[in-house]
Amino acid sequence: MSKADDLFVAMCDDILTNGTTTEGQRVRPHWDDGAAAYTIKRFGVCNRYDLREEFPALTLRRTALKSCMDEILWIYQKKSNNVHDLTTHIWDAWADEDGSIGRAYGYQVGKKSTYSDGEFDQMDRVLKDLQDEPFSRRILTNLYNFDDLHRMALYPCAYSCTYNVTDDRRADGRLTLNMVLNQRSQDVLTANNWNVCQYAILLMMVAQSSGMVAGELVHMIADAHIYDRHVSIVRELIARPRYDAPRVSLNPDVTDFYAFTPDDLIVENYEHGPQVRNIPVAV
Repeated sequence: MSKADDLFVAMCDDILTNGTTTEGQRVRPHWDDGAAAYTIKRFGVCNRYDLREEFPALTLRRTALKSCMDEILWIYQKKSNNVHDLTTHIWDAWADEDGSIGRAYGYQVGKKSTYSDGEFDQMDRVLKDLQDEPFSRRILTNLYNFDDLHRMALYPCAYSCTYNVTDDRRADGRLTLNMVLNQRSQDVLTANNWNVCQYAILLMMVAQSSGMVAGELVHMIADAHIYDRHVSIVRELIARPRYDAPRVSLNPDVTDFYAFTPDDLIVENYEHGPQVRNIPVAV
């Protein structure tokens, strides 16, 4: 059975059983009909996924893995903040008439800073440090730029990746690349496995580009919540049958981070339950 399913079910059970409610409080999100969107929440959730064991895709329902990859490439490879550079339409609601979401996500990745050894944007600095100083404890990206928050259509939710290399070499001599993903807030039903799979793919791409093996993805969520109108959907979802995790890999011929495309994602034996339709989204 998929370990990602086990973690997801345990997290949802914990939120529903032990979480606190925001009902009656002043909240920003609202439903389409204008009603306040309240949540049941848990503070400080941590889930660990070992990509050496399996890829963390839910089998309770299908996660669109190539679309996950398309969005992560949009942010960290294309360094774009324009929805016209995306195949999916998940960001359209936050875009202006030109397609921009403001100084958010890819815009922050692409901003350059001056170092003693040159000028680099955030992703290029990560790739350089993994080659030159893989055991540095300073290899990270951060999208939460306070100076630019007022120019973002939406504050970053998953905002920080810290890369860490461990020397538990396999027979082929490769090091292991791990990541801590920090997220300030997460709508568990709509976004949890989407974000997990996105950053698992990012970790795989960076590891392959650096001649390493993708290891652990540690996902820290400050506010993990289930919206009030999602509770019944979540209860039905976590009661479903579970299947073995799919086999997910990258085209081994691609070793340049900037050469990956969604076509380089290889998904095999993905058995899953039916998709959940018509999920209301709070904005």
